[in-house]
Amino acid sequence: MEHYVRGAALGVTLGILLAAVPVWAGYFFYCPCAVVPGGWLLGEEYHEPVGDWSSANDVGLCQVQVSAGLPHSVNVNCMASGKKLFLSCSNCMGKRWSSAALADPRSRIRIGDAVYPVTVNRVEDPATLDEAWIAHSTKLGRPLEIPRAV
Repeated sequence: MEHYVRGAALGVTLGILLAAVPVWAGYFFYCPCAVVPGGWLLGEEYHEPVGDWSSANDVGLCQVQVSAGLPHSVNVNCMASGKKLFLSCSNCMGKRWSSAALADPRSRIRIGDAVYPVTVNRVEDPATLDEAWIAHSTKLGRPLEIPRAV
């Protein structure tokens, strides 16, 4: 009887593992999904320098992938101004992805179906923050008179 119980427990454990693998793979390769983070970003890879990021203004959200031990990706607001690409991060301090990006700025970004290697850095210059705010407001159709959050 004891041998039967061990065999049944092993079968249940293997069944759970076999069911968990597709769930984990879906999470790791197909998210970020809404507010659920993901892992490796899939898409057509581009390695040439990007001179025009305006395609970021044509999509609702972009996905950024950072290295946090394993690849970690999230949905973010993205917007372009001239040759610059900006990512929006409200209440950013302490978020897993932003902390990982500060520790290792080598990242990847997906805009639509295209994935690009990027170097992420924190912007603190007031003039550049104003430029990002204007790009953000323009993309979202908000009045430019609304002051930037400090």
